Amino acid sequence: MQLNVQLLHAEPGSRVVLVQISRAGQVIDAALGEAATAEAAEDRARQRLGEHLPVAAPPTASAPTPVRISSAPPQVQPKPQAERPAAPSPPPAQAIEEPPADPEDWSSELARLDLQLQRLGWNREQEAVYLERVFGHPNRNRLTSYGDLLAYLQALEGFADGSEPASAPPPLRRKELLSQCEELLSQLQWDPGQGRAFLEKHFDLASRQLLSDSQLLQFNMLLESEWLARNDAPGTSP
Repeated sequence: MQLNVQLLHAEPGSRVVLVQISRAGQVIDAALGEAATAEAAEDRARQRLGEHLPVAAPPTASAPTPVRISSAPPQVQPKPQAERPAAPSPPPAQAIEEPPADPEDWSSELARLDLQLQRLGWNREQEAVYLERVFGHPNRNRLTSYGDLLAYLQALEGFADGSEPASAPPPLRRKELLSQCEELLSQLQWDPGQGRAFLEKHFDLASRQLLSDSQLLQFNMLLESEWLARNDAPGTSP
């Protein structure tokens, strides 16, 4: 089992840390933590991660060393959109939750991939090691999901020069971001109307599916901040 720790956001008085647990190259759980220092933020994320797991993993004599990388999320550029009236009780399946269609031309992303591989100094064999560990196959041509391709590209762009493919952390993919978002909304005990109002307030959008991956990560960080503020308030318990 591998424990990965990432510093996602840093500004005076605020640090946001992401802690992921992966097994065999696949992320099985993740949690965000925010505090004045990176160490305190990591402690918060570890505490929440322990609450997420149904059974805590027993300690071992040789615990894996956390891998730390610094990757600040890109700044959000909200896109204006006409306001939608909130339905009193939305049906389980809504058209607005349909994800946008994948583009047909991926040549620009593939060219950026090659540039990042050159920067890291990875040859095809080294790239195959990372792909096999993270995606379960050694060839990028088998990345049939545009979301997986973007996740792979964004991961490479965040790696420092000299990163090793055998130990570089896996990307946090859209499916995992959406799952984490659902968990945060559940912990906040918000109904769909509250979640939609929060989304419209910060992004002026009516659906999480309209967010890019970086915007979705930012949305999760905002939800995490709400959860932390609620549990840090006097008279509340974590």
